[in-house]
Amino acid sequence: MGSGEGALFVRPDADGFREFVRANKPHSPVDKRMSEREAVRRFVRPGDYVATDLYGMVRAPMSLAREVVRQGPGDLSIAGQGGMDIDLLVASGLVRRIDNVYIGHEVFGLSGAFRRLAAAGKVEVTEWTNAALAWRFKAAAMGIPYIPSRTMLGTDTFRRSAAVLGRCPFSGKMLCLLPALAPDVGIIHVHRCDRFGNAQIDGTYGLGFELSRASRRLILSTERVVPGSAIRKVPERTVIPHYLVDAVVVARYGSHPGEMCYEYAMDRPRVDEYLEATRTEEGTRAYLEKYVRGPRSHEEYLELVGGRRHLRRLERACRGR
Repeated sequence: MGSGEGALFVRPDADGFREFVRANKPHSPVDKRMSEREAVRRFVRPGDYVATDLYGMVRAPMSLAREVVRQGPGDLSIAGQGGMDIDLLVASGLVRRIDNVYIGHEVFGLSGAFRRLAAAGKVEVTEWTNAALAWRFKAAAMGIPYIPSRTMLGTDTFRRSAAVLGRCPFSGKMLCLLPALAPDVGIIHVHRCDRFGNAQIDGTYGLGFELSRASRRLILSTERVVPGSAIRKVPERTVIPHYLVDAVVVARYGSHPGEMCYEYAMDRPRVDEYLEATRTEEGTRAYLEKYVRGPRSHEEYLELVGGRRHLRRLERACRGR
């Protein structure tokens, strides 16, 4: 039937994933709060496949991305459907394989670090569309080994993917069969959750729904932990139920220097500093030493970039004040 030429970094194992979830995701509520250091130490391992949510500079789990770089589990595979968080992991040299959709910075252009490493052959890249990667997560969340679609048909993206052509048993037409993708670790930043991990997102969900249900291990960072009664007041905002979650990390301003819908605006000068630094290998190393490996925690990082006074200005900017 035909298939793409790209490498398949995670082979679909729907039954194995379902068994893992049954064995490791108990429904009884447990307090899952812990530090970023403990969460990454316990749940991110060398050789893991890591996926994050959302896109560009919006609600990216930056505090946890920085902690992953600090601890340095290498030989990672990642889902390249993101911005600064994914770019930071790539720039650090921890990533060896990328299911790539888009790694860049929206209106500010593409990733300098990713382009350098890909061009030098230091990362192995398989190409997908945004829809294809999202549906691969959806297939894993549904407990099926693949999902049929029309995406990528007749394109060079299909040729560079690991998808397979298959004939529909009902219509006889050719479809693109997308292999399910169940990451070892999903990392998501949310607006609020309770101590058990019942999590709510304001604004676009992105891939939060699918990724949380497709990941073997799930780390949440959150702007704030709230009582369960606050979660129950608006149950329609609860995108992620507690039994999917392995760790809850409190990280106020956890998307900085990016933005968080309804919470704080992008820190444009700090974003510009990052973009300028990552134009070169030397600049990238200097940035990582100053802003990632230098601070020992998210709190130290926030002090380094201006502290609470500066961050409250970003809150006011988000509200148009």
